[in-house]
Formats: sequence, C-alpha cells, structure tokens
Amino acid sequence: MNEEINFYRNAKKTRSLLLYAGGICVLVAIMLLYGIGTFDGVFKIKLSIASGAILLIMLVLIFKMLASIKDKSPLIQIDANGFSGRTTPVAKAFGRIEWQDVTDLQLNKVGGDTLVAVTTNNVDKYDGRVSKFLWKMAHDEQNSKLNIMYSASEIEINAEELYKLFLKYWKK
Repeated sequence: MNEEINFYRNAKKTRSLLLYAGGICVLVAIMLLYGIGTFDGVFKIKLSIASGAILLIMLVLIFKMLASIKDKSPLIQIDANGFSGRTTPVAKAFGRIEWQDVTDLQLNKVGGDTLVAVTTNNVDKYDGRVSKFLWKMAHDEQNSKLNIMYSASEIEINAEELYKLFLKYWKK
C-alpha cells in the first residue's frame, strides 16, 4: 500500500457550507440590528457586542473560504508514511503527521460536524510548528499528547469513510 490518496475540495459541499454560513450570518446580523436598537429604540450592549463579534468572525471565515476556493491542491493527503490536511486551522498549521507517532483515532461530533480526531505522542517533534494559540488548542498537557482534528465537510467522502481510511493506513 504505497499509493498516495488525495482528497480535493468538493464544490457542492463547499457551496452548501457557504450557504449555511451565510444564513447564520444573516441571523446574527438581525440580532446585531436588534441589539443596537433598530427595531425598538433600546440599545442592548451585551447582545450588540456578542453578535457583532460573532458576525465579524463568521465573515472573516467566509472570506477566507472564498479566497481558498481557487486552490486546486488536495485538502487531505494520506500515504503509507503519514498524512496531512488543511480542513481545520489546527490540522493545516501542524502539516504532515507520521503514522508512527499516532496513538489513537476517533470520530468526534463537534457542533454540526463529525471530525476525525488523531492523537499523537512525540510532542517535541511537532513543537514549534504552530502558534501558541493553536498549540494550546491541540496539546493535552495532562497526557502530553496532541489532538488534531480533520474534517470531511469539504471533501468527496464523509467522516466515517475518512475515519476508516485513516484506520486502514494506521494499522499497516
């Protein structure tokens, strides 16, 4: 099993994800308008700040996704020695992970998405690859392991199939 498997962006899934995110943005924008008193003349500071921040984050993510649509490189690459993915910010930042460092694979439901969670040891090998913020998201200090998530929300296959493929290569 020396062949490399590449998963590319699925245009239909990406379009669906963008429409879903756009719908959420519209709802959050209505909340922001309500918070600043557009409908009833009463300014609600907590709602305004929270909805404004959420809207800003969502818009940044949508524009980043729109900018990356033209990129034709694979979102996930898997081969006999390791794998890499660009489907989550943490996975993208860590880059290539070697199978020999993987200690566990699981399917995790996070929000509305099911992610393939990869746990690795050999933390020192991957130290320095990412910002402190992303490191804190991935690093489990108690067990001295890294937990890196991979999403199938923009590629041709679903999370369960991706998980089975990861398992197949890991066990080799």
